[in-house]
Amino acid sequence: MEMASISSSPRTVEEIFKDYSGRRAGVVRALTYDVDEFYKLCDPEKENLCLYGHPNDTWEVTLPAEEVPPELPEPALGINFARDGMNRKDWLSLVAVHSDSWLLSAAFYLGARLNRNERKRLFSMINDLPTVFEVVTERKPIKDKPSVDSGSKSRVSTKVRWIKLVCSFSLFVCLLLFLSWFLFFFFSVMFLR
Repeated sequence: MEMASISSSPRTVEEIFKDYSGRRAGVVRALTYDVDEFYKLCDPEKENLCLYGHPNDTWEVTLPAEEVPPELPEPALGINFARDGMNRKDWLSLVAVHSDSWLLSAAFYLGARLNRNERKRLFSMINDLPTVFEVVTERKPIKDKPSVDSGSKSRVSTKVRWIKLVCSFSLFVCLLLFLSWFLFFFFSVMFLR
């Protein structure tokens, strides 16, 4: 089983994204193009198996690493056990979801030394790709409309709520003044007669 070697020097966002992309491509290949071979390898009679995607776009179904702690976070263990107890598409979707989780875990493990902006950029690059689950289930990822960042959105919506509140209060005060004036006028006319 091929494992990524982790150097002592910090890795760049681009290197980590390349690693992620290669592993993701391997997993996607296993769950789509090579799905029949993958299905056969996941025999429920075997021990706990994992689906590994490798940085060179390949994949492998094998036992987890024996070293503790492992050099890299491990993918979901025992993917083979549920195979025969589920509908094939549902099982593949389940493996895809666990693979997405593992891929993100591995990427951010490798990016432990990145600063805030680098992590944000890495996540943005990863998020631009469809998830393995979206590919396997043939769901089209929803394209986000460009928007203001969530912090600004929150501030804008708070300002809008505040303006609405002030306008409502102003309207209420105006109505009270009008009602007071009307009652004053009405009673003045009534008592002056």
